[in-house]
Amino acid sequence: MKRLLRRKTVAELQMEAHTDNRLHRALGPGNLTALGIGAVIGAGIFVLTGQAAAKYAGPGIVYSFLLAGIACAFAGLCYAELAAMLPMSGSAYTYAYATLGEFIAWIIGWDLILEYLFAASTVAVGWSGYVVSFLKDVGINIPPEYTGAPYNHVAPADAGWNMWRLFTEGWVHTGAVLNVPAMIVVAVITALLVIGIRESAGFNNVIVAVKLFVILTFIAVGAAFINRQNWIPFVPPAQGEGIFGWGGVLRAAGVIFFAYIGFDAVSTAAQEARKPQRDMPIGILASLAICTVLYVAVALVLTGILNYTHLNVPDPMAVAIDSLGAQVAWLRPIIKIGAIAGLSSVILVMMMGQPRIFYSMSKDGLLPPVFSHVHHRFRTPWLATMLTGFIAMLMAGLFPIGLLGELVSIGTLLAFVIVCLGVLVLRLRHPEIQRPFRTPAFWLVCPLGALTCAWLMYGLPRDTWARLVVWLVIGLAIYFAYGLRHSRHGKGGALAPPV
Repeated sequence: MKRLLRRKTVAELQMEAHTDNRLHRALGPGNLTALGIGAVIGAGIFVLTGQAAAKYAGPGIVYSFLLAGIACAFAGLCYAELAAMLPMSGSAYTYAYATLGEFIAWIIGWDLILEYLFAASTVAVGWSGYVVSFLKDVGINIPPEYTGAPYNHVAPADAGWNMWRLFTEGWVHTGAVLNVPAMIVVAVITALLVIGIRESAGFNNVIVAVKLFVILTFIAVGAAFINRQNWIPFVPPAQGEGIFGWGGVLRAAGVIFFAYIGFDAVSTAAQEARKPQRDMPIGILASLAICTVLYVAVALVLTGILNYTHLNVPDPMAVAIDSLGAQVAWLRPIIKIGAIAGLSSVILVMMMGQPRIFYSMSKDGLLPPVFSHVHHRFRTPWLATMLTGFIAMLMAGLFPIGLLGELVSIGTLLAFVIVCLGVLVLRLRHPEIQRPFRTPAFWLVCPLGALTCAWLMYGLPRDTWARLVVWLVIGLAIYFAYGLRHSRHGKGGALAPPV
């Protein structure tokens, strides 16, 4: 038990952050805020908003975004404190190592793989939907068997917690072979990330400017065509467990929580920030605030333009514009270009975060050394990046967006719960540590953040929980087979007292 709960001290981590200069420190507060916006404004606003409204919440999706935004605000304040105090590339994995011990750190590191890797794949599927639609508009038709997942999955309603039935039943062959466009975009972005962080950040800044222009244009134009009847009832009557009603609003909040994960991806770039103690809180909190306002505005306009029952499509914003007729037809290609650009930046930031989690875990000995190998010229974890890209390509080509998105949401929420608890533990155990940014009213914000995120997890479907359990069991097997025996902290580092 002592080995499982061994911790890195804050002093050790801060010394490591100052001495490990293998990664290129090239990012300022503007870059970090743009990275956050680049990750947050993507599939959530261009794809999942319409789908979650159609399947779970109706126009009440606005409440879902507010609920998810509140949970993110609590978690964001906790992330800001830890990112400024421990400017390491491991994000929540590193924070857990310093507060709750190696075993919990492994769980959260393994969980972050679920978050970032599946997020990149999810968004690539949404990107494919908009690209196929845009190409069709200009007369290029890609055969449908090469633009979709070969299988879809709907869990049996009467399966309960029967793991075997949840995993083996409900698979439906769609007739498709592979989602080729989704695989191509992942391959291109993987190559860009290998080349360098400065180039990747510059590419992201341009894309963020484009998609913010497109979203603001959609809000301004669409507001003039809102039909208030489409908002009645704002929260449709419940039709089953988690289907409409306030239960549906809760479930939708858990599903679209995926849309907010970008702000925590900013923390994975802490070791590449020029002044992380100052700039990390700015990047995290500014991107979260800007994106929450945009999400609520788009949700109101989208459900006001077109009845929510028509929004369960891969490109809901484009469909909503189509419903307005020829007078705003000029906006359709602009929306699609903005979506394509926006989703590209989300894939980039998610795939930037995942190799840096691998990098930190490998440096600690919990994963093989190959994951922390840095390219001598590009100064990026290139092998981990290429492995991440390969796996993300396979998942994007084989799985539907709904299945991937729910897995990302539950992984993100679990990470946020542990970060909120980590801040609370560190404040109580070590109040004397210098903190460049301090979470206000931590005794209230930290418990509320953990409880809110846990509540949103509770609203997710049972089959999503079942997949999380299986994923964690696989991770524990790897930890006890490799990580526990190869941990560098256990071999040579001083043990901090267990929590």
